[in-house]
Amino acid sequence: MKIPENLSYSAEHLWVQITNDGSCLTGITDYAQDLLGDIVYVDLPAVGSSLTAGKPCGVVESVKTGSDLHAPLDGLVEAVNTDLQGTPELINDKPYAAWIFRFQPANVGDLKNLLSAVGYQALIGDA
Repeated sequence: MKIPENLSYSAEHLWVQITNDGSCLTGITDYAQDLLGDIVYVDLPAVGSSLTAGKPCGVVESVKTGSDLHAPLDGLVEAVNTDLQGTPELINDKPYAAWIFRFQPANVGDLKNLLSAVGYQALIGDA
């Protein structure tokens, strides 16, 4: 199971990568995409919408089930990965390259509330 050390993680299985401009890219983890199976649809949050940490902001559907995307932090959605609308399986192929949305965190300091790679490994029992 791949868990890159340069990313932060939410307990709801999203990864977060801070970018050079202070915004954050986010997507689902390798662990989550493996549990979901073949992803067939992604309901992206609306650009400009507000995020509340822990609250649903989108949906990922697979051949097995649907799963809410829970916002990793408070913030504002700046962009979505429209490539996923036509090819949602990109998440299965490269979960850490197939970002789902980019957002501006309300408080960059809140990143400290997310899990490190070691913390995420412990959460999923892969330590």
